[in-house]
Amino acid sequence: MAQDSQGLVHKVQSPAQDGAVRALVLTGFGINCEEEIAAAYRLAGAQATIVHLNQVLHGAVSIHDFDVLTFPGGFSFGDDLGSGVVLANKLRYRQTGPGGRTLLDDIKQFVADGKFVLGICNGFQVLVKLGLLPNLGGDVTPEVTLTHNASGRYEDRWVRLRVNPLSKTPFLKGLDVLEVPVRHGEGRLVVPDAATRGALQAAGLNCLSYIDAAGDGTSEYPHNPNGADLNCAGLTDPTGQVFGLMPHPEAFLSAFNHPDWARRRRQNPGAPEEGAGLQIFKNIVEHIAQKHSVLAN
Repeated sequence: MAQDSQGLVHKVQSPAQDGAVRALVLTGFGINCEEEIAAAYRLAGAQATIVHLNQVLHGAVSIHDFDVLTFPGGFSFGDDLGSGVVLANKLRYRQTGPGGRTLLDDIKQFVADGKFVLGICNGFQVLVKLGLLPNLGGDVTPEVTLTHNASGRYEDRWVRLRVNPLSKTPFLKGLDVLEVPVRHGEGRLVVPDAATRGALQAAGLNCLSYIDAAGDGTSEYPHNPNGADLNCAGLTDPTGQVFGLMPHPEAFLSAFNHPDWARRRRQNPGAPEEGAGLQIFKNIVEHIAQKHSVLAN
């Protein structure tokens, strides 16, 4: 048992006896990428459970029984009031326990317990609107935002990304350049001031950048599909445990997901059949499994 900052006691779930990594994938209210994400975790060797958010809010399922919590993409609450805003407010204000406790309080404790949170596309928007990303100040207050693409349109295209070598998140361990699709209308990261921009860069929290064909970070459309500040496609918090990105790694689990797969197979018949997006899930599952092994010994 552990006591959180509000003095409330909660159960700290120990690793499964079989050492399995447990991934909780939320769904409901317009989320629509849960099946692909669950498939990614399973391919990576984890036990993935898809749960409607109401089951968590009503106490039927506890996030503390899992190792990684995932907010998938989609159009939660129809993107009314802005992408991710309504769902973020539900997590922040909807009381779930004594003393006015909310699911956001549980998520903060979840991270404090050394566990991991992933948000993809709409899930990234939720984490940013909540203030869990980038959380430079540590008080879970929104510091940046994600807003309408500079193109003024919904973008559905493949992009190339480079991992920031300063990033310490285990989700991106060993990765340099990867190609994955985006599909969003509000993916443009806006950093409000030079101080926040400098803090993000100094800590390497701008963990993913859109790059051009030469491999350089770019603000040029369409390589940067939304005009994001810092050419940023993803953020982590200072711990590296909370990670969010606009592109969809779960949409590139197989080489055959790529629109140019046939040409690539002809040019390189021996190329791996895994898609580049799968490695993100394999990384975090392997990292958690190693933590379990250490605790078991």
